[in-house]
Amino acid sequence: MGHLNLPSSKRNSRQWRLLDLVSAALFGAVFVFFLLVFTPLGDSLAASGRQTLSMADPRQRQRMIALIEAGQQQTIEACPADAVDYMPCEDPRRNSQLSREMNFYRERHCPLPEETPLCLIPPPDGYRISVQWPDSLHKIWHSNMPHNKIADRKGHQGWMKEEGPYFIFPGGGTMFPDGAVQYIEKLGQYIPISGGVLRTSLDMGCGVASFGGYLLKEDILTLSFAPRDSHKAQIQFALERGIPAFVAMLGTRRLPFPAYSFDLVHCSRCLIPFTAYNGTYFVEVDRLLRPGGYLVISGPPVQWPKQDKEWADLQAIARALCYELIVVDGNTVIWKKPSADSCTPSQNEFGLELCNESDDPNNAWYFKLKNCVSKMPTHEGEYAVGTIPNWPDRVTKAPSRVKLLKNGVAVFEADTRRWARRVTYYRKSLNLKLGTPSIRNVMDMNAFFGGFAAALLSDPVWVMNVVPPRKPSTLGMIYDRGLIGMYHDWCEPFSTYPRTYDLIHVTSIESLVKHPGSGKNRCNLVDLMVEIDRMLRPEGTVVVRDSPEVIDKVGRIARAIRWTANIHEPEPESTGREKILVATKKFWKLPSASH
Repeated sequence: MGHLNLPSSKRNSRQWRLLDLVSAALFGAVFVFFLLVFTPLGDSLAASGRQTLSMADPRQRQRMIALIEAGQQQTIEACPADAVDYMPCEDPRRNSQLSREMNFYRERHCPLPEETPLCLIPPPDGYRISVQWPDSLHKIWHSNMPHNKIADRKGHQGWMKEEGPYFIFPGGGTMFPDGAVQYIEKLGQYIPISGGVLRTSLDMGCGVASFGGYLLKEDILTLSFAPRDSHKAQIQFALERGIPAFVAMLGTRRLPFPAYSFDLVHCSRCLIPFTAYNGTYFVEVDRLLRPGGYLVISGPPVQWPKQDKEWADLQAIARALCYELIVVDGNTVIWKKPSADSCTPSQNEFGLELCNESDDPNNAWYFKLKNCVSKMPTHEGEYAVGTIPNWPDRVTKAPSRVKLLKNGVAVFEADTRRWARRVTYYRKSLNLKLGTPSIRNVMDMNAFFGGFAAALLSDPVWVMNVVPPRKPSTLGMIYDRGLIGMYHDWCEPFSTYPRTYDLIHVTSIESLVKHPGSGKNRCNLVDLMVEIDRMLRPEGTVVVRDSPEVIDKVGRIARAIRWTANIHEPEPESTGREKILVATKKFWKLPSASH
């Protein structure tokens, strides 16, 4: 076939146009690369990239939810591979745009529901079913969270190190490189670690939570927290080890606990500036600490080089609140909170005063920190460490705070009996793995008095008891029983990493998404169940109790999120119109081509 010979002028013109197009495309690519790498736009695009399945058109998203609820949508898609550790309310790339003042940007900031990805979080490549308790205290699979920065930076302090296919945890910490056991023994010289006097503990800025992990053998139940750290994943490691923990930052708001919850508050190099903002953070610790409880601070500023002023201020605020100084041992200080209102803040350099009568110290869901001291409860003696029953007696005794509810004691005792019956039935008839090493981290999403958790005391588990803020305020009573939990509104994602619970239990799931009284939806069950799926470990179990109509809807959604579900009749003694759905999360993986 002959060649078509164009005049040279036309050939050159066409070649130049082609070169222009190539040059423009290349320039455009370089420009986009510059934007992505060197400007905030890159961060925001990266943050939104994992939301490609979130249905940018709210109407399209709503149509999909309606199809799922009606059972007409087969399955919800998997999220992209880079979303394996996604926490919607603690997304550092989005939150980095917010104010730094009082660490506001490191607190919870949730996307709107229509901006939240409607997709299922995949496990990381190489994920394996978690090491079972109690072995998990000492080792976890490296492939489940291959984040090496803590091991690299803190290995000499005994935090953790990589060994073969595992991360292993020698039990050390920055302030106790020789191990948590030795550190706890030292504290035991000054405070009653053994014997059941202390039960509930809060570890602030906890690292990988070895302090809480090793207190468990003393029957002290520690709830550990630290902020989201995209490099270190401290809380992710703690939960994978089977230690109670959640993601939080002490910033502008109260922590999501009622007043007088903890017998012991601990900070080991937590770097919280307790005296800043006129002592606001120390006052928040005071709100959380039970009368007669203990505050332990190890590390800066306690007798720390070049922090003389901060150390003097810390002692001054403790004196202003009449805390008894138990000991200063090296870089560790221990104080005891007064057991009664023997002390009201008098003239002090921090300007501290008692809170108004109208201030409820139990309000703690998106509640701004106050620079005032919470008054002791009316039944102050009954709340104090040393007066409240020792563990384990306190778990069965009706707490003082129950008396604030109408017929509180009778309702409490009936609830305790009901849950003992229900859990016996769960064990015998629902084929749950309760009592086995397969179940360690448990959540009760609508806990009321914590009866479900109390009925599991003989099992090798801990239970996160969640009380929604629109429900009766019973979380203080759960703490009085020696159990732990937090406030949380289930129209928002929970502050935990993906794949952190083995068993999630919920009674009256529909009530969590409706306005109390009106019956109108505040959010929807599909989003809530996608969130449950995010929190649940592969092969984990969900137990839902509700009316037959709600259970049918939950069953349809369960199919769309790839759960294997069965519906059961309730226990024979049940008098309500209830069904029980028991579901298992399948262990699925992304196709290798998507990596």
